Amino acid sequence: MEIPFTINERPDTGLTNPKFGIWLFLASEVMLFGSLFTSYIILRIGSPVPPHILAWPIQSQELNVLIGAINTAILIASSVTMILSWVALKEKQFKKFKLYMGLTIVLAVLFLVVKIWLEYLPKIQHGHVMSTNNFFAMYYLMTGLHALHIIGGIVVLAYFWGPGAKMWESNPEQFTNRIEVAGLYWHFVDLVWIFLFPTLYLL
Repeated sequence: MEIPFTINERPDTGLTNPKFGIWLFLASEVMLFGSLFTSYIILRIGSPVPPHILAWPIQSQELNVLIGAINTAILIASSVTMILSWVALKEKQFKKFKLYMGLTIVLAVLFLVVKIWLEYLPKIQHGHVMSTNNFFAMYYLMTGLHALHIIGGIVVLAYFWGPGAKMWESNPEQFTNRIEVAGLYWHFVDLVWIFLFPTLYLL
C-alpha cells in the first residue's frame, strides 16, 4: 500500500509521513555507527598498555587535531546554513534559500577536500593504511563511512538546490517539508562527526 505524501501530522505518530520515515532511517544509522563505536572501544580497551605503534598508536602522534577541529567547525557551520535555508523557505524568501543551501553544499565539499587532501593522502603516502594496525583500520572505516554519508548528503542537497527547486513554484509546502527532512539527515551526519572527532583525535 502506498503511503501518500501529506504535510499534516499523523494522529498516531504526531509526525508527517516523510519525517516519520527519516527518523526510522536515522534510527538504523544510529545502530550502524553505534556498532562501529562499540567495536572501536573494545579494540581500544584490548590494546597493549602502554600503546605500541604496531597495535594501537597514540592518536595525538598520528592525527592532526587542528585539522580535525577545523573540519568540525566546517560541519557545524554547514548545519547552521542548513537551518537558515529552511527558515528562508518558511519566510517565503527563495533567493535566500538558494544562498544558504549553496553555502551548505560548499562547506560540505570543503570538508571532504580537507579530509582527503590534508589527512588521507599524507597518511597513505607515509604508509599508514588500513592494514597498518587496528587503529588505522578503524580510523579509515569510521571516517570513510562518514565521508560516504557526506557525499550522499551533497547529492541530495545539490538536487534540491538545482532541478528539485522547481517544486517551489508548484508546491512550496511540500518542497519546504522535503528540505526539513533533508536537514534532519544533514544534522545527523554532523552529529556523528562531533562524536568521531573526540573519539578518534582526542581520547
